[in-house]
Amino acid sequence: MTATAKRTTGRARSERRLGWMLCAPAVTVMLLVTAYPIVYALYLSLQRYDLRFPDDHGFVGLDNYQAVLSNGVWWQDLINTLVITAASVIVELILGFALAFVMYRAFFGRAVVRSAILVPYGIITVVAAFAWRFAFDPTTGFVNGLTNSDRSWFTEQWSSYVVIISTEVWKTTPFMSLLLLAGFMLVPQDAVRAARVDGASAWQRLWKIIIPLMKPAILVAVLFRTLDAFRIFDTIYVQTRGAQNTESVSIIGYQTLISRLNLGLGSAVSVLIFACVLIIAFVFVKGFGANLAQQRGENP
Repeated sequence: MTATAKRTTGRARSERRLGWMLCAPAVTVMLLVTAYPIVYALYLSLQRYDLRFPDDHGFVGLDNYQAVLSNGVWWQDLINTLVITAASVIVELILGFALAFVMYRAFFGRAVVRSAILVPYGIITVVAAFAWRFAFDPTTGFVNGLTNSDRSWFTEQWSSYVVIISTEVWKTTPFMSLLLLAGFMLVPQDAVRAARVDGASAWQRLWKIIIPLMKPAILVAVLFRTLDAFRIFDTIYVQTRGAQNTESVSIIGYQTLISRLNLGLGSAVSVLIFACVLIIAFVFVKGFGANLAQQRGENP
């Protein structure tokens, strides 16, 4: 190895060591903030720990998980959560793509258009949930007046779903559109112009050029929003409190931990929710990530 190569290698090692030293404080804080609560929740989930009976406390192994997974309430709440998550994310993806396209193509008043679209995302979720709850309330709301009906929206499961999903879509579509707008910015205009010169229509340019090049941004947007939607709590708690079979897994975790003060069962529910989030992330990254890697390999 030459002297120049040795100096280059030494410089690279020094820079790598400096990078680890600079990252060490942040990594330490993240471990303390995230790792400790996760480990402690795992520990509590293996214990019989009910604050109403502080003396009846001991190791029970996987009994808490068996109690949760053998209960039909958990599976029904999981189905409710998946329905709300899938419906809201699909609608948000479609609307978010349309809004991102509008923000991207707007030539006059672009800053005003982007600010107006992002306003709902800046509103606190609890405030948005109360606003939509009052809007659909048969006595104080205006929705029934506009639709000329006397429906009580929160007395049936499907109509409660409509309000909950609508609230989620209205609140978080701007977040989806913001991420997709970043994807639009990464699309090389030379490719779009070349397709236009070759005679491709606007629809063909969208499906053959723009969307394939935006797949990484779409993956990130859908993944982030799916993980967030799966943990839905405040919208359901404000609007229905889980009534009419609209309870989510986060609601049952809250009721077990806070209302019933059962730390063992509640921690088991929390760990199961965390496991579901990991599974969703793994499926997205493994499935869509493999497709993106294959696409890059086919189109170097």
